[in-house]
Amino acid sequence: MATVIGTVTRVLGPVVHAVATAKAQMLEFVEVGHDHLIGEVVRLQGDQIVIQVYEDTTGLTPGVEVYGSGMPLSVELGPGLIGTIYDGVQRPLTEIKKVSDQYIHRGIKAPALDRNKKWPFEPVVSPGTNVSGGQVIGTVAETARITQKILVPPNISGKVISIVPPGEYQVEDEICVIENSQGRQVMHLFQRWPVRQPRPVQNRLSANQPIVTGQRVIDTLFPIAKGGTVAIPGGFGTGKTMVEHQIAKWSDADVVIYIGCGERGNEMTDVLTEFPKLIDPRTGRPLMERTVLIANTSNMPVAAREASIYTGITIAEYFRDMGYHVAVMADSTSRWAEALRELSGRMEEMPAEEGFPAYLPTRLAEFYERAGFFETLNKENGSVTIVGAISPPGGDFSEPVTQHTKRFVRNFLALDRDLANARHYPAISWLDSYSDYVEVVAAWWQEKADPDWAELRQEILDLLQKEAKLQQVVKLVGADVLPESQRLILEVCTLFKNVFLQQSAYDQIDTYSTIQKQAKMLRIIVTFYRMSADVLRHGATLYKIKRTKTFRNIMNMKYEIANDEIEKLDQILTNLNQELASLSRPTF
Repeated sequence: MATVIGTVTRVLGPVVHAVATAKAQMLEFVEVGHDHLIGEVVRLQGDQIVIQVYEDTTGLTPGVEVYGSGMPLSVELGPGLIGTIYDGVQRPLTEIKKVSDQYIHRGIKAPALDRNKKWPFEPVVSPGTNVSGGQVIGTVAETARITQKILVPPNISGKVISIVPPGEYQVEDEICVIENSQGRQVMHLFQRWPVRQPRPVQNRLSANQPIVTGQRVIDTLFPIAKGGTVAIPGGFGTGKTMVEHQIAKWSDADVVIYIGCGERGNEMTDVLTEFPKLIDPRTGRPLMERTVLIANTSNMPVAAREASIYTGITIAEYFRDMGYHVAVMADSTSRWAEALRELSGRMEEMPAEEGFPAYLPTRLAEFYERAGFFETLNKENGSVTIVGAISPPGGDFSEPVTQHTKRFVRNFLALDRDLANARHYPAISWLDSYSDYVEVVAAWWQEKADPDWAELRQEILDLLQKEAKLQQVVKLVGADVLPESQRLILEVCTLFKNVFLQQSAYDQIDTYSTIQKQAKMLRIIVTFYRMSADVLRHGATLYKIKRTKTFRNIMNMKYEIANDEIEKLDQILTNLNQELASLSRPTF
């Protein structure tokens, strides 16, 4: 990059003003100053250029030159993405550490993909084959779980003139030549794609299957569809990051993109230290073999937060185009919105509500719109699921980021301060949360887990609603004045909260529940309520019901019964029917 396109005239934090000396393009990738700081053109007005710089601009002075590339800000897509830790502009942090200390110095450059490592390439097309954008021309076994499909860039089509034989190649090696009306196009193992431009697909499809997280409150009460959009709002200390960690660890997504956008360094440290040690329960392989981490912590330049979101979603779309189901964890979109607010203020734009730019809803919509279940250009099905955490100041859900996000997501997992203070995790409120994917995934649940899943789920939700109303009465007059039928509702809901909704991330058995275990536990608790209500009508007492051995077994089942011991849950259900039935028989 050597073309000078302007000279800096003004520096306002991450926003740099320059006067053009050559033609510049909107959203062009540029480098600023002697250190060649990474930036992006965000405004053109006459001969004035406004640049958003993604590095620390301390010491940058007027008069230094701006170097243009003629290309938009892009990411490298190819073998080597999986298991790598990047910053917000896709610089590999492990490589940067080799030439820096624990902090990233200005102007440091490192290729996103390792240029020296060789990858085993297997061609799947031959010379003379006509190919189009998105078609697979070969494969690379990147990890034991992920095989990268080397795709023709979406904007290229033509006839294969030559392709290399099977063997090991570096990412910059020429592997294929395609001829079309524009001439000969050389392909490598990697390609570049602009981060702000969604990658094209053939069709958008209806999502009809859930992404299984292993978290009972999510999977059973508020399921997420593959290709869905999720918001997790919550105040400080309510467990947003922990919920996203659990989803990232245990979801059945093929690939996980975890974006730490402006989060505290200690939280990202937990991710970076825990993930390499974790084993995927489905494959027995390390979870890092399907994970890409983007670490853009709060002490990094604020402008890079804006880029990190787009970097992550573009990488996700790349794996989606191969036919994989990808889950994107954005933690958090509030920090991204705060970066937009700061940059907007620096550019002297008219502020909207609470100082956020007027285009905040548009940016949020553009981001969440890139989720979905798609037919790719190579006729495979893939999906991108976006799970965005929100950090509303003071836990106020009426603030702009939360309210605007609710317009564009179909799953809302509201975290409750009182639950978090009571050490009830995940602190997801069963009264304030919702999922629009219940009807979409009901058929899948009924086929894979329990034909009565929808009915049982609705029954327990109705009980939780009744319990909330009864608690208002209890606060006034106490529980003793309630009839036993209503006290039973209180007991069953307490049982459901403690046994089903509360889930320990640190317990080896409880941290993850299969859908079969979840369905059995739900059926047991609902059956317990139905039978208890029946025996109460026939003269039994709530005291005797709680004294049964089955009640104690239900209390302990989430810790004592592993996912592969479902038959023990069946035995609890059998004992439940027998023991409670005996309470309704008259005694002499």
